[in-house]
Amino acid sequence: MPRSPFYDQAETRGRDEREAALFAALPAQIARAQSTRAFAETLRGVAPADIADRAALARLPVLRKSDLMVRQRADPPFAGANAVAMAELARVFHSPGPMYVPQPARVDFARMARALFAAGLRAGDLVHVSFAFHFTPGGWMMDGGARALGCPVFPAGTGNTELQAQTIAELRPRGYAGTPSFLKIVLEKGKEMKFDHSSLACALVSGEAFAPSLQQAIKELGVDAYQCYATADAGLIAYESPAREGMVLDEELIVEIVRPGTGDSVPEGEVGEVVITSLAPEYPLIRLGTGDLSAILSGPSPCGRTNARIKGWMGRADQTTKVKGMFVHPHQVAEVLRRHDGIVRGRLVVGQVDGADVMTLRCETFGAGAALADALRASIQAVCKLKGEVELVAPGTLPNDGKVIDDLRTYC
Repeated sequence: MPRSPFYDQAETRGRDEREAALFAALPAQIARAQSTRAFAETLRGVAPADIADRAALARLPVLRKSDLMVRQRADPPFAGANAVAMAELARVFHSPGPMYVPQPARVDFARMARALFAAGLRAGDLVHVSFAFHFTPGGWMMDGGARALGCPVFPAGTGNTELQAQTIAELRPRGYAGTPSFLKIVLEKGKEMKFDHSSLACALVSGEAFAPSLQQAIKELGVDAYQCYATADAGLIAYESPAREGMVLDEELIVEIVRPGTGDSVPEGEVGEVVITSLAPEYPLIRLGTGDLSAILSGPSPCGRTNARIKGWMGRADQTTKVKGMFVHPHQVAEVLRRHDGIVRGRLVVGQVDGADVMTLRCETFGAGAALADALRASIQAVCKLKGEVELVAPGTLPNDGKVIDDLRTYC
């Protein structure tokens, strides 16, 4: 019998079946979170059984990763977000931020097996892992996923380019997991040194942008590389499939796209901040704002996987800036917009005129006039404690790039 192109049956479930399974598991996760110091106050009074769909979940507050980092410094190591004791963990990581992340004592704790499978890895394939195995979780994430697939791992880690090129030639791995730029460097070094890297057929890459030009360069060196999007705290969020049309969401996360600075969901196709709710019992993260931008693509993937897809990583959502010595935050812009009906979308543009900071709120509206502009100016003054101009434009005028604050000033 031919082997299935899918990791498991969950990947081809109907949308309603998937939603039912995720939200059947969510109340127990809400209850776990309520038992932690990190969520006890923000979830106080919430009845877990009432959080039964996306609309109910969207009423809960967003915990932004930047806030969790601040909390960790005051309440180390995890700000009380862990639902199990330190003795029940396998490892603790120090992730860039800085941020401490617990690793549960489960083999595929980051759920990477699904992404590795989609990239072409199968049981018995040796995987060369060049993510770091110290401080940060990248190497261990891939190690756990590979072992769950039945794949042995060579834990190469970072650096030692010539030695890594030599090792690939001698161990003959079929797969690679690491950053795409380092894969290209190693393959080029192997070519320069006349090593045989023909065994290396597929790769799962992450950790940095994977431009089409880099993908093509790696393919010309003999390796078919696919990307995934993951974070240290949430594990796998989305992964590329052979269709190469966006990135399919992982089956064990609830993912929302919200307007930066708010907890409000954006329409399908609009760029916003990725917010995840994890079902991992050891680390119950409820509506964690990753700070990353992306957008939901319409329709299922041509590869046959039925979960929603995102465009991939599209930048950072934290657009806080300083104007005339005062911080202006995305949530303040959102509050100004929320106070007025008839606004489709808005963006605060910050620039300089004759060396002085100026800001203009550009708003998409349907035929509104001077009265709305005057009211918006008053709201800017009230919320931001700064004066700002207002420009009303037609719907569809503003770029769909997730920006709430666009700082056009140059510093030289």
